[in-house]
Amino acid sequence: MIGILLSFAIGSLLVPPLTRLLGTKVFLVAALVPTAAFVYTLLQSSAVAAGDAVIQTVPWIPELGLALSFRMETLSWVMALIVSGVGAIVMLYCVWYFSDDEASLGRFAGVLLAFAGAMFGLVLSDDVFLLFIFWEATSVLSYLLIGHKTSSKASRGAALEALLVTTFGGLVMLVGLVMLAVTTGTTSLARIIELAPGGGVTVVAIVLVLVGALSKSAIFPFHFWLPAAMAAPTPVSAYLHAAAMVKAGIFLVALLATGFADLPGWREIIITLGVVTMLLGGWLATRQNDLKLLLAYGTVSQLGFLMIVMGMGTRDTALAGIALVTAHALFKATLFLVVGIIDHRAGTRDLRRLSGIGREMPLVSLFTALALASMIGLPPLLGYVAKEAALTGLIEAAGTHGLIGWIALLGVVVGSALTAAYAFRFFWGAFAVKEGVEPHRRAPEHPAFLIAPGILAVTGLALGLLAHLVDGWVRGYADLFPPQGDHEYHLALWHGWEPALAISAGTILAGLGLFALQRRIGATAEAPMFPFTAAQGYAATMRSIDRLAARTTSLTQRGSLPFYLGVIFLVFVVTLSTALLLNGSWPTEFRFWDYPAQLAIALIMMVAAIAALRASKRFQAVVLVGVTGFGMSALFALQGAPDLALTQILVEVVTLVAFVLVLRRLPARLGERNGTAHRGIRAAIGISVGLLMAAVAVVAAGARSDLPISLEWPQLAYEEGHGLNVVNVALVDLRGWDTMGELSVVIAAATGVASLIFISGRTDNLPRLPRRDARKTMLGRRESRANNPEERGSWLLAGRTLAARNRSILLEVVVRLIFHAVIVVSLYILLVGHNAPGGGFAGGLVAGMALVARYLAGGRVELGAAAPVDAGKLLGTGLILAVGTALVPLFFGADALTSTWFTIPLGVFGSLDFVTSTIFDIGVYLVVVGLVLDVLRSLGAEVDRQQESEVVGS
Repeated sequence: MIGILLSFAIGSLLVPPLTRLLGTKVFLVAALVPTAAFVYTLLQSSAVAAGDAVIQTVPWIPELGLALSFRMETLSWVMALIVSGVGAIVMLYCVWYFSDDEASLGRFAGVLLAFAGAMFGLVLSDDVFLLFIFWEATSVLSYLLIGHKTSSKASRGAALEALLVTTFGGLVMLVGLVMLAVTTGTTSLARIIELAPGGGVTVVAIVLVLVGALSKSAIFPFHFWLPAAMAAPTPVSAYLHAAAMVKAGIFLVALLATGFADLPGWREIIITLGVVTMLLGGWLATRQNDLKLLLAYGTVSQLGFLMIVMGMGTRDTALAGIALVTAHALFKATLFLVVGIIDHRAGTRDLRRLSGIGREMPLVSLFTALALASMIGLPPLLGYVAKEAALTGLIEAAGTHGLIGWIALLGVVVGSALTAAYAFRFFWGAFAVKEGVEPHRRAPEHPAFLIAPGILAVTGLALGLLAHLVDGWVRGYADLFPPQGDHEYHLALWHGWEPALAISAGTILAGLGLFALQRRIGATAEAPMFPFTAAQGYAATMRSIDRLAARTTSLTQRGSLPFYLGVIFLVFVVTLSTALLLNGSWPTEFRFWDYPAQLAIALIMMVAAIAALRASKRFQAVVLVGVTGFGMSALFALQGAPDLALTQILVEVVTLVAFVLVLRRLPARLGERNGTAHRGIRAAIGISVGLLMAAVAVVAAGARSDLPISLEWPQLAYEEGHGLNVVNVALVDLRGWDTMGELSVVIAAATGVASLIFISGRTDNLPRLPRRDARKTMLGRRESRANNPEERGSWLLAGRTLAARNRSILLEVVVRLIFHAVIVVSLYILLVGHNAPGGGFAGGLVAGMALVARYLAGGRVELGAAAPVDAGKLLGTGLILAVGTALVPLFFGADALTSTWFTIPLGVFGSLDFVTSTIFDIGVYLVVVGLVLDVLRSLGAEVDRQQESEVVGS
């Protein structure tokens, strides 16, 4: 099963590029995957029929008891056959339905195949959280399929409507699944059903799960999204909205009914809503003129029928329900595919404009007749067998379950009459000859276009004739329910003269009479039935949410950074101070410093912080804020943390440079354009935050009651990471996952900065100085100095591009002397970081400082000469190295990020120990260098270019 699911995933990725070569024939390739799934499922028939469950489990998150657990029993076996079999047939149909010039055909084929895989995984999932993942995947993929025609507003709106409704139900369902898992102590769906706990918590959990099932299967009041989804291409309607997706809720109810059918509220909710859905959908179907909409409302009605039968929770209705699910998938998918053929042939789906199609397409009319006969319950179709079983089971349930049983029976009887009425309307509308109608005819379709509906229609007939065999195949699910009396019902074509037969015949005659009456009075959908519909309720709800969102945004998103920070800090102060007041473990002893120097450094930091508040110039304030950072570095150094001190100093310098680069585009003085308001409130919030953080630090430090785990880190770093620098080993080995996540954040930040500055593209356009031009420039400069000894030379090759007022010969000389040495030092810090202060982060910052120096001395042209490589490539290469270091151990049977080391003999020079986590550290080094280079090129060089353009333009 896991292999089949992987085939769906891989196939969905390969199909889009293959479409460029194969055109619509790519669906033949795509159909191979569901066909293989169908064959695999068939091969499990003997085991399933014998009552054995086919189980496959792969540990997922063992610590939480989660696993990729799949289970195939009778119900899931039947659903898997439907999902894979109908999926393969619909893909075969797509070969002739679409044309090679269809927009986004490859994407459609890939998404359709992925949806089939998600449904296959859904019906086989045994873990509740795995079930939810596939559940939501079908919602997202159906959104993409319904909205295939991206240029159509109707398609986009219908897709969003379906996504919101089904996703809302899925999230509610997730809460119920979590409650069930917590209550039972297991995430296995089979085990939860086996335990079937009672109590109020379970009732609430089951109701929440039912919300998800009802929304997925378009049961009232969530029924409105299904007719709107008819904006999708016909293959989507045939597969998703007849055979697969809408059956997910039915499947879940059928599965849970084996353990929870007798829970309080179960039958009342399911049967009441199912009856309303069946009657409402059936009545609306009889009033439609669009054949596809007629089938859509008919599908809503049939889903209500299925929900009633499956939700009743008796053995006979369970047997009828599983047969009815199969029959419905066959006849309703056939009818949708037929509508697609008629639309292609006549260019319309309006039954008022169709005439004589039956004479021109006899096979299509035959397949349609078989499907409609199965739907209304005429022998010898499978639909007849299932309907007889359902009516018999409901008759028995009416006597057993009282009022709710009678509601179910009467609702199904009336609903069946409506089903017959819209079935007759469909056949008449599609194939009858109508006077005065001169329809437009297109070229005949390829004969192979009829294969898909033909297979489905004939299968419904064959399974009806083989009803006794079908009974043996599916009765395993029905036997999960307690028996009803001494008589054990079975599926068969003939049960003698019984009440169910008479009721069925009566519903067909009543439906024929209703159709004739509507034909005479001409009742259609143009005349509104109700003053307010569920679709209108959805639209009103969305408008209210939009208005509320707009008002909330206008109140909270004012475009004022001080306001945002004030709200954040205020909430922080209120919540955390409340927690501190309720805390009972305040420390009784205080130690104010370890060394007297700490007090002096703290005083300097406080003076700098206060001075930063009083500063009137931006640059002055930035420098004073930097003083507090350097003070923190000194505190780290005094506490024996040279790594942290070195990193903090480098970060402060780079941050200071970034601030200075930004300040060039801002007024020099604070408050020059916008004054500072509400000084008292801001001061109160700031002082409160500072005092609160001090209190938190004191309480947190005094709350420790045991030895810290950090005492074991030196030994762990040496034994596990083969390194003496605890900080570096922790970053690249012991806690490598954290570092990898931080690298992703750094890359995202760099990309964000670049995207704000480089509006039209990610890559900068810095001038590069080729080596040949550099040599010519150097030679020319020497000749010029030889002819004119008084001419001042330039230490930096590209520095000559700067204006004279922006050049500093002292800075140029210093940078020329130290640049290469600083790069070497950065590499040294990188390579020794495993056993000495340093590492990739500190080394990258040192290399970044060298680039900062080149930029400050020579400008943007010099930066391009110093680093002729794209910053994005450095960032990407660094991340690839880090991720590769994590993944490579997996190929050797070890855990991700497992490191090892090698001793390389160097002869008279001794030996060199190399740890594989150094490769991870090199990745960190490249990411940091790329970040600094990105900042310099965006906030520095690009701003320079923009200023030059402004000067030229003025």
